[in-house]
Amino acid sequence: MGRTTLSLFATAAALAAVTGVAVVAAPSGDAGSGSGTARATRSAARMPVQRSAVVCPAPTSSEVAETTYTAFSPGAPASAKAGAGGRDARRTADLLPMTTTSSRPPAKKDGKKEEDGKKGSGGKAPAPGAGPVLTLKAPGALVTATTDRSDAPALLGSAEGPLAPGYTVQQTTAVAAGSGRGLHGLTCGPADTSFWFPGVSTAKGRQDYVHLTNPDSAAAAVVDLELHGKDGRVAAPAGEGVTVPPRSSVPVLLSTLTDAPSDNLTLHVTARSGRVGAAVQASDEKQGGDWLPASEPAAAAVLPGIPADATSVRLVAFAPGADDADLKLRFAGPTGSITPAGHETLHVRSGTTETVELDGVARGEAGALLLTAEDGGRVVAGLRVTRGKGDKQETAFLPAVEPVGARGTVADDRAKGTSLSLVAPGAEARVRVSAWAAGGGTPATRTYTVRSGTTLTVEPPVPGGGKGGYALTVETVSGGPVHAARTLTLPQDGVPAFTVQPVPDDRSTVEVPAVRSDLTTVTR
Repeated sequence: MGRTTLSLFATAAALAAVTGVAVVAAPSGDAGSGSGTARATRSAARMPVQRSAVVCPAPTSSEVAETTYTAFSPGAPASAKAGAGGRDARRTADLLPMTTTSSRPPAKKDGKKEEDGKKGSGGKAPAPGAGPVLTLKAPGALVTATTDRSDAPALLGSAEGPLAPGYTVQQTTAVAAGSGRGLHGLTCGPADTSFWFPGVSTAKGRQDYVHLTNPDSAAAAVVDLELHGKDGRVAAPAGEGVTVPPRSSVPVLLSTLTDAPSDNLTLHVTARSGRVGAAVQASDEKQGGDWLPASEPAAAAVLPGIPADATSVRLVAFAPGADDADLKLRFAGPTGSITPAGHETLHVRSGTTETVELDGVARGEAGALLLTAEDGGRVVAGLRVTRGKGDKQETAFLPAVEPVGARGTVADDRAKGTSLSLVAPGAEARVRVSAWAAGGGTPATRTYTVRSGTTLTVEPPVPGGGKGGYALTVETVSGGPVHAARTLTLPQDGVPAFTVQPVPDDRSTVEVPAVRSDLTTVTR
């Protein structure tokens, strides 16, 4: 998915840098020899990425909502070798508005006067045609901006030079009332050509929009949208050949793609030309709403962030490709892993979506769901988690999360209401969590040990000084792989409004293959 695109782009940049060094730095003995023979010059190394790009979809059409944008870059890890350019490398990181072609119904008027967006610490609030919303100036810094505009556009973020490694933009929207009221959180992601979203719906009472954002300025992207249910692919001819103009974002209401309303579907977004950013926003009339993150097909999946007070936990799983998937289910809690009674296994037929209700799986303990596919099968999986009861319910969506790896990054954390879920599905592991403040301040660091087969849920350290929110980095110190998710809880009038964001490896570095020979040409 998007992470692959970022890695390939970074590889190209890093290779260009290394190749340049190889060309100009010929071994000293070659100049006088008259020989153009290639010589070995350099071994493999991990290099910081030189450019990162992400897209943020239009946040909301509600007139009773406020969106906070937070941008942060931790810079290159200490273990990475210096990239090309040195102190002369460009230092830019801007978040720019794009054109949004709206297919949403007009927001209901409720007497609230529409106001201009508020200014934040990083620059102007978003407005169509405006300059940068946020501008980062140095690694380790954090900038924010807020807006209450119902027509806030999609945004394109890009960072170069020392600001590129770990560049992260978080978009958090608090919707006060109406369909989807609650907290909608999203870590803006890179563009790619394929995305999977298990758990979308076209049922009555639910509005799911997939936002397709084309970051390229030269050509339109053409996208196909496929829906898969319990009986296989759902007829959706209107989802074929969706055009996304250059530097534009198009939201598509999924219920308009099919005449057969259905819950618990899997959406596959494929760009047949160009590339897009893709994100799904789900809004429910009774159960609130949130952004529904994408998941990648894999033989095993870790889904962290299940809260201790969850009143409903629904697993949605899809088997891509030609093989069925026979899944083993485990719940990793604070003291160990158990098999949910009555839900030890789940069979998912090829090309179909299966669901299972896991209410009570947490038993009052926060944790993670662990899935393992047998016999070479693969699965795309997600969780729909509900907190609260009656008219005070709120929903969040938990994707399968890749390991933190060297370092993961998440922005827009708050002194109150932030928690981290750290899962070690295999061997015991130690992780270092660091908090970085907005407006300066002193970073705070704490190291945790996550025992094998358990989930450790912690309130992360809070930086000293600074202003407002902060950013977190999670680094693997030793031991086995760790999977992480950040939960942000901001109650609204008795509603336990919350959102959960995955914290995978932030792809700050890329492994550059060994340069086996230089291409120096000696002029005779």
